[in-house]
Formats: sequence, structure tokens, C-alpha cells
Amino acid sequence: MARANVCLTVDFDAVSSWIHSFDKADSPRDLSRGLFGVDVGAPRLLNVFDTHDITTTWFVPGHTVESFPEAVENVWTDGNGHDIQHHGWSHTRPTTYADEASERADIERGIDAIEALTGRQPVGYRSPSWDFSSNTLSLLQDFGFEWDSSQMGSEFHPYFLREGWQAPVDAPYERGELTDILEVPVSWQRDDFPAFAFSRQRGYANERSIFEMWESQFDWMYRNVDDGVYVLTMHPQIMGYSHRIQHLEALIEHIGSYPDVEFTAVDNVTGEM
Repeated sequence: MARANVCLTVDFDAVSSWIHSFDKADSPRDLSRGLFGVDVGAPRLLNVFDTHDITTTWFVPGHTVESFPEAVENVWTDGNGHDIQHHGWSHTRPTTYADEASERADIERGIDAIEALTGRQPVGYRSPSWDFSSNTLSLLQDFGFEWDSSQMGSEFHPYFLREGWQAPVDAPYERGELTDILEVPVSWQRDDFPAFAFSRQRGYANERSIFEMWESQFDWMYRNVDDGVYVLTMHPQIMGYSHRIQHLEALIEHIGSYPDVEFTAVDNVTGEM
């Protein structure tokens, strides 16, 4: 591994998150935000990655694959070899499934959609909304997934997930037993959606300060963590706006100015663990 490993990841939700997570299937305005990600944001991101010769990981719901096959195929066939991994079929929060069978069916349908496009079964998973139900981990094991990127038990070091943990309200927490599923941790502090997605209640973020925070997080990792893994999460409908694209390029150039830094797909990092 390099002195520092940088995984630029893209959650290509398109309209699926508005339909399945935010209950906005009847909102042309919000659906258009997803369409912006398909028609404008994704091509802009691919152009940035091509310009800087960077390989990235795209977590794509099966709904996006089936709704916008040409857009997803453009990611898959891009010359930089971007990876496509699992992000549910319907972008439904796992904790909201009525039962194990419903969650199992959604994961399986997502696998089928990606397999039909890429010709291979995904080995990596990112949960919609970064949450697990009580069944998610066992389902990932059943389907043969090798790694996940949804949890936050570390900042810059991958670690193995545990099963059989217990969190009783009236007794000590029990960690459970290690599994073979490697976690490549994420952070709300390195996700563009909570930082930049407009809401009337919150208004606008100081966007320059967010990018400066992302720079400082990488700086700290580089100075203090051997073989650190820096994961940034982006959404085409959020990061794809013109002013943010400029900030993203500046961030990439800042990170790339350090020696022995590798921009790589998540799957490449997990293969070295």
C-alpha cells in the first residue's frame, strides 16, 4: 500500500433516494435533482477523474442501473476502470424493511442488476443511508460479499465487522465475534450530502470551509497514520455543480501534491488487507 490511500467514492443514487428514502415520488422538483445527477453531475465527475487519471468506486442502486443504463455503462466503460459496487436495489434504508425476506430480495435484485451490466457479481456493499438492520450482516455473508463501506468504527483504518454483538440498555455492551467482512469506514464529515444538500431549515453551508476541512483531514492522516485510507463520499446530484467541481479539483490537486499517495478503488485497498 502507499503511504496514503485515497478512495474517492460516488453514490450514484439518481432518483432512487428521492423515491425510496425520502418519499418524494410525487415531487417533480426533487426528482429533477436526481436527474441533474444523471445528466449533468455524473459526466462532470467522470471528466474530472479522467483529467486527473483517477480510478474511483461508484456505489450504484439497481434502480439506477435499470432506469439509466447508458449513464451507468458510461461509468463502467470509462478508460480509468471505475468500479461499480452494490448500493441496494431500491435505496431503501435497511432498518425500514418489514422482514428479512424483503431485504434479501432487494439485495439480490441489486446484485442481478449489476451483474447484468458488468458481467460480474459485486463483492462490495454500501448501505443506503449507511445503516444496517439486524439481518444485513448475515445477508452480506450469505451473498458472498467481501467488504462493506457503511460504518464508522474507525477513521482511517479498515477493520473487520463483528456479529452477535449485544447492546442491552441495562447491561454492558458486548462486541461479539469477528467476521470475514472487512469494513472500509466512512464518515458524515467526508460526505457531500449532509454538507451541501439544500434545505429551507438549514439554508446554505459555507462550502469553502467544508473543502478546507476535507483538506485538513487528509493532512492529519498523512502525518499521523501509516497506510491510512481516506474515503470521500460524493453524489453526482450534489458534487456535480460547477462551483463544487472547481473545489473538488483543487482538493484532488492538494492531495496529489504529497509524495506516495495513491488514488484507488475501494476494492484495491481491501485486496491488500
